[in-house]
Amino acid sequence: MTKLSSISCLYHKGNHAFSYTEVPSQNPGHSWRDGMVSGNGENGYVTSGAPYCDTFIFQYMWNNFPSSEPRSIPEELTSQLDEARYHVFTLNDQWKIKHSNGDTRRRTFYYSYHPAHQLRLAASKQGKLTSYVRWTNYETAETGVQYEDEAGVWTRTSFTSRVDNVSITKITQSSSGAKINMIISIDDISAMSGAYDGASKISELQVKKLVDSDAQYIAQVAHYPSYAGSELADGGYAGLTKVIVVNGTKERIKLEDSGEPMNVGKEQNPAIRIIDAEAVYLITQANRTFNMGKIEDFADASSYEIIDQLLASTRAVEARYVDSAVQFDYDAALAAHASKHAPEFNAVQFQLAGADTNKFADNLELIRMQKENPATVNPAFLKQVYDQGRYAMICSGGASAPRLYGMWTGEWNPGWRAIYTLDANVNLQVAAMNTGHLKYSPLGYITFFLRNAPDFEYNARKAYGMHDALQISVNSDGDRAMHVEYDNDYPFCYWNAGASWCLLPIYEFWQCFGNQHIPIAPAMRLEDLQSILGVEDGGLSDEQFASVLKQGYLDLEKDILLPLLTKQANFWEQICTPEYFTDIEGNAVYEKGKKKLLPGEKYIIIPSYSPENHPIGYSSTLTANATMDIAAARDGLFMVIALERAVKREGYEQAIAKWEALLEQLPGYLYDQDGALREWAMKEYLENNNHRHLSHLYPAWPGYETQQNIELTAAVKKALHNRNTFNTEDDTAGHGWMHKALVAARLKDGDEMLASLLPMMVNDGYYASLMTDHDTNRRMNSYCTDTLFGTVAAVNEALLYSNTGEIELLPALPTDWIAGSIGGLMARTRIEVKELRWDLEQGIVSTTLRSIDNEQQVVHVKLARPWAKAEMDGKAIEPAIDGQSKHLIIEIGAGEEVRILFMM
Repeated sequence: MTKLSSISCLYHKGNHAFSYTEVPSQNPGHSWRDGMVSGNGENGYVTSGAPYCDTFIFQYMWNNFPSSEPRSIPEELTSQLDEARYHVFTLNDQWKIKHSNGDTRRRTFYYSYHPAHQLRLAASKQGKLTSYVRWTNYETAETGVQYEDEAGVWTRTSFTSRVDNVSITKITQSSSGAKINMIISIDDISAMSGAYDGASKISELQVKKLVDSDAQYIAQVAHYPSYAGSELADGGYAGLTKVIVVNGTKERIKLEDSGEPMNVGKEQNPAIRIIDAEAVYLITQANRTFNMGKIEDFADASSYEIIDQLLASTRAVEARYVDSAVQFDYDAALAAHASKHAPEFNAVQFQLAGADTNKFADNLELIRMQKENPATVNPAFLKQVYDQGRYAMICSGGASAPRLYGMWTGEWNPGWRAIYTLDANVNLQVAAMNTGHLKYSPLGYITFFLRNAPDFEYNARKAYGMHDALQISVNSDGDRAMHVEYDNDYPFCYWNAGASWCLLPIYEFWQCFGNQHIPIAPAMRLEDLQSILGVEDGGLSDEQFASVLKQGYLDLEKDILLPLLTKQANFWEQICTPEYFTDIEGNAVYEKGKKKLLPGEKYIIIPSYSPENHPIGYSSTLTANATMDIAAARDGLFMVIALERAVKREGYEQAIAKWEALLEQLPGYLYDQDGALREWAMKEYLENNNHRHLSHLYPAWPGYETQQNIELTAAVKKALHNRNTFNTEDDTAGHGWMHKALVAARLKDGDEMLASLLPMMVNDGYYASLMTDHDTNRRMNSYCTDTLFGTVAAVNEALLYSNTGEIELLPALPTDWIAGSIGGLMARTRIEVKELRWDLEQGIVSTTLRSIDNEQQVVHVKLARPWAKAEMDGKAIEPAIDGQSKHLIIEIGAGEEVRILFMM
C-alpha cells in the first residue's frame, strides 16, 4: 500500500503508519495496542484505524471493576508493629506478617481498571484497497484514517475534546461522491481482550446494549457485581454514542444474538444501519455511577439515569456546534478543543540535528531503523518518541494522575489491574510534567493525591498508630489507597518513602510556577477536602470550609502543600523512636523505654522496605534503615522547611527548628568497601546488586543531594555501576531503565542516560502506535506508559537541571548530540527557558530565560561544558569562580527576559 498524499497535509506535528492492525471480534489478543489514542484525561479512546472494520474502544478514567476483596485495613496490622521491629532488629528473616488467626498474611487487591464500550464500524468494501495511512495529530489530539479503493478516497477523523468532554468522529463520503453505508454495533464484552483472564469475575456483570427506536444513539450500560461492602455494590458504568447522519438514513436493526450470558436485554445485539449518507458524525461519552440501583432490578428496568445523562450531554454538544445550515460543525468543535490542547503541546519543542533526515518515515519504519542500529539512538525516532510522550501525557492528564496504562486499555483484567503504582511507575510518569510546562497534568495529579490523602492518613494510623501523618500505599485504584496489598514478600505496609516522593511533584509545581489557585475539581470529593483542610480537627471551621468551597479553589501553599508536607514530616517524626538507634560507633542498639537520643546517636528507621530487594543472606525484604527512607525523609524535611519559610504562618520559626533538629538525628548514609552508596545504612547487611530497582539512588533522583555533595555523587555513581555490573536476572522492565536514565542524567552522564533508553527502543518496547510495553521483550504482556513518559523526563533532565536559584544548561548532553535545541522548559526557580540551543562544532550555546516570578531573584546559571566567554543581552559578563567550576550570577526581575550566549 502506498500513501495517498503528502503527510505534511495531514498534520504539522504528529505520527503516522502505513499499516493497521484490525481488532477481531473474537479472540482479539493484544491487537488493540497498535491502535492510536486520544483523550482529555477523563474520556478518550483507542482506535485501530482498520479501513472497513474499525473499532473505537472508549475510555473513562474512573472506571473500576470491583472485587469481593475487603476495602479496609486488617485490625491486626497495628498490633504487629512492635513484633515486626523486634524481629527486624534481631535479624530474624523468618518472621511473617500474620492474620489475626496466626496464618501468614495473604495479600488482597484493589479494583481493576477497565474499558468502556467497544464500538465497531463495519463499512462496505468497494473493490481493492490500493493505499492507506493513519495518523495522530499532536497539536489537535486528532486521529485520522485515509484510504483509497475503487469508490475513491475515504477519510475518517476523530478527537476527544478537552472543552466538551466527548469524543467526536467525522466520516465523509468518498472523494468521488460514493455514499457511506455502514453498520454501527457494540462488541460483546466477552469478545474483548482479556475478558476471561485473571482474577476479576467479569462474567458477573449484567450488561445491556441499547439503541432507541429512532436510532439516535447506541449505548452500553452495565451493572457491577454487587459485592458486600463494596462502594460500587449498586454501581455501574455506561457509554453512549450519539449518531448524526447527513443526507442519508439510519435505522435500528437487530444483529444475530451472540448468546452472551452477560447481556440481559430483551434484544441482545441491537445496532444502527447507515444508508447512503454524505457524512456521519459520532459523539461519544462514557461515565460511571454509584447509584445504578439494585442488581436484581437491573435486567427489567426500562430506563437508566446514567443513559439519560449521557444522552443529554451528547445532545448538548451537538446543539452547541450546529451551523447556519443546521449541520453539525465538526471543525468548530475541533477548533474549540485545539485552542486548549495545542498550546499545551507546543509549550515545549525539542529538536536534534539529524532528526529531520527521516522526518516523514512512518512509525514501523522508525522502529525498524532503530533496531538495525542498536548501538546508538536514532535521532528521528527519539524526536518522535519524545513528541508522542508529551502528547500522551497531555491526553491522559487533567482529571487524575496517569495510570499504569496512561488512561487506555482495550483489555479487561489488564496487567497489575492498570492501577496507580506509587513506588516507581506514577513517579516516572509525572517526572516531566512540571519542567515540561504542562498546565493540566499537575492539576490532575493534585486531584489524585487529594482523593487518596484520607486513606494515606488511615495507613499511617493503622500501620504505625500515628496521628496527623501520611503514609502512602504502594498502589491505588484511584478510588481507594488503603493498606490491603501487602504480605511478607511485599511488605508494602512498611514502605515509608512514599509521601515525600509523591509530594515532590506538587512541590516542584510550586517551584516552577509559584503559588497557584487550584480549582476544586468534581473529582475532589467533599470528605477528602474536609480531611485535608482539617475541618473539625483543629483546622478550618465549618464556616471557613464553606467559604473555600464557595470561592472554588484551594491555595497551593496554604491549603495543599504546607498541610500535606507537615503531615509527611509528622510521619518521620513519629516513626523515629529513641528505643532503636545507632551509637556513636554506628552500632545498632535496642533499649526498651529509652526516651531521648544522646549526642552522636542516630535514629534507626525500623521497619523499612527498599522495593523489592533484600540483602544477600537475609531472605526477607523487611529491613531497617533503607537508604531510600533516609533520603526521602531528608528531602521531605527540606520541603516542609521551605514551605514554612514561604508561608510564614504563626509559629513557623519553632516548626523549622523542630524539623532541622530531626534532620540532624536521622541516620546517615553508609558506603560499601568499594565506596558505593549502600542500599541499607546498616552494617549488619550485605549489599545485593543483582536487582533492577534503584531505590537507594534517591539522593540523585528524585532527590537533589548529589548536586552539592561530591562524595555522595561518587558513591551513587559507584552504586549505579554495581547495578549495571551485577544485575543479570531482571533487567527487562522499562521502569527500571527509565529510573536509571533519570539517575544518570542527574549524575551528568549523558551517554549512560542514552544507553538506558536504548533497551526499550531496540527491542520490543514500542508498538506500531508508538505507545509502549512494560518490558523490553513484552515478557509480562502489559501496555505501560512509564517508558514513554519517562523518556521525556530523561531528555528534559539531560538538557536542563534546575533547583531554586540555580540553572544548569546541558548537564548530561550525550556525546552524539552535537547540535540541537529545546524551548519552553520550566526551571524549578520560576523561570521559563524559552530557548536553549547548542552547536558544539560552532562552539556556541545560547539560551533565553524569562522570569515568571513576581519578585526579582538572583539565579546562578551554569553551562556544564568548558567555555571561554559569555554575553548577556549582547554585553560581556564576567563569571563567578567556584573551585573548578564557573557560572554566571544574574539578577532577573519579575517578567524580565534575558538572553545569554556562551562561546567555547
